[in-house]
Amino acid sequence: MSKPNILIIMVDQLNGTFFPDGPADWLHTPHLAALAARSVRFANAYTGSPLCAPGRASFMSGQLPSRTGVYDNAAEFVSSIPTYAHHLRRAGYLTCLSGKMHFVGPDQMHGFEERLTTDIYPADFGWTPDYRKPGERIDWWYHNLGSVTGAGVAEITNQMEYDDDVAHHARQRIYDLARGGDRPWCLTVSFTHPHDPYVARKEYWDLYEDCKHLQPTVPAFAYSEQDPHSRRLMDANDYQNFNITADDIARSRRAYFANLSYLDDHIGRILKTLRDTRQEAIVLFASDHGDMLGEGGMWFKMSFREGSARVPLMIAAPGLDPHRIDTPVSTIDVLPTLCDLAGIDMEEVMPWTDGTSLLPLAQGAERTAPVAMEYAAEGSQAPLVGLRYGKWKYIRCALDPDQLFDLDADPQERTNLADHPAHQGTVASLRAKSEARWNLAAFDAAVRESQARRWVVYPALRNGDYYPWDYQPLQKASERYMRNHMDLNTLEESKRFPRGE
Repeated sequence: MSKPNILIIMVDQLNGTFFPDGPADWLHTPHLAALAARSVRFANAYTGSPLCAPGRASFMSGQLPSRTGVYDNAAEFVSSIPTYAHHLRRAGYLTCLSGKMHFVGPDQMHGFEERLTTDIYPADFGWTPDYRKPGERIDWWYHNLGSVTGAGVAEITNQMEYDDDVAHHARQRIYDLARGGDRPWCLTVSFTHPHDPYVARKEYWDLYEDCKHLQPTVPAFAYSEQDPHSRRLMDANDYQNFNITADDIARSRRAYFANLSYLDDHIGRILKTLRDTRQEAIVLFASDHGDMLGEGGMWFKMSFREGSARVPLMIAAPGLDPHRIDTPVSTIDVLPTLCDLAGIDMEEVMPWTDGTSLLPLAQGAERTAPVAMEYAAEGSQAPLVGLRYGKWKYIRCALDPDQLFDLDADPQERTNLADHPAHQGTVASLRAKSEARWNLAAFDAAVRESQARRWVVYPALRNGDYYPWDYQPLQKASERYMRNHMDLNTLEESKRFPRGE
């Protein structure tokens, strides 16, 4: 039996609350809506860690940061950790990446046989936080709220240039896959939008002129009313030096929604190319983490709140009836799910993942295990851990009071129930589950050691001759188009698809 082709479409910083059952009906995203209609839709999917590099390493490896060591956006993803690309390639797949995956370190492939573009972010240790200096802002790479006050319209930006390139190379590779080769393939197409800065092309901006969702559901809390971690994030985002107006918020959210429509057009063209070349593939759509978009006064990610930690996750595959699943799941479940879909022996996979295949759940089985999350990066001063268990979300940090939210009764997470007398049994139960999973003191020590090592290595490698780790995509020009070592007749025939029309 032939193995199925797999197309993974990943976007960056897409708030999963806008995908309650596929994209919300007021979003102008017809191609994603059509994909949702033929997909299993996981309405309560969570990132392994709400930041780019840690979240993506967890997505690829099926392991949380405490296991990968990818604690932050400058922590090395070591070569010996198996990813879904390794497992699929070992099973005979051609594995290819077009776009962002924020690999840090000299290994810029992590199981991909081909990589079509460079990354949009640096691959070195320059963005390393330092728990030894609590509260220190590193302004040249930390987020600040200039993304909010600067929201608006442009026809080209750094990020648009990148995503246009990602989509172009992905479509060209799909054409190439149709014209030759007998191996099954897994193509990962990973965009950087709708990640801030909140700047969109006018044609997409205009779609949301009358949008009724340009203000948050929950108005901004005062700094003093925020929980301790949220205050740290506000400090990290330099909130005191920005006056965020209602118009700033509306423009930021409008551009964010516009960029979803921009992505939708790219995704539609990629899926059309797949259809036009008469290829079939399982399609998985996901994001690395979300964006708070002003809810409760919070922006960007780095939090376990719903806007930041909840992501869209949809799978369209033969044999999976399209429907919505409300059971909480995680992006670390993607690796075992892909391997299960590819028919790989799961006994060879499961030792290397903290996740669980989603196929049994999609086919009607019950799942009760809690979903785990970790965060130990910028804006924190000690690791945070979280559990989503049924309707409950429980958050623990050695520096802070516990947090407990009933997401059925309080989906906006306004009321912390951790000290409420009626919920002490729930707190005790979830604290016990958390303590059984995590030793926070050991976690903290490992993060501090990693940071301290990198603060030695990074300045050393920048002194004198500098060899960057950034991926350099190379094209073999002598093997493209027509060259004199090729037979023109053979070339023209082999590059035409379909051949018989």
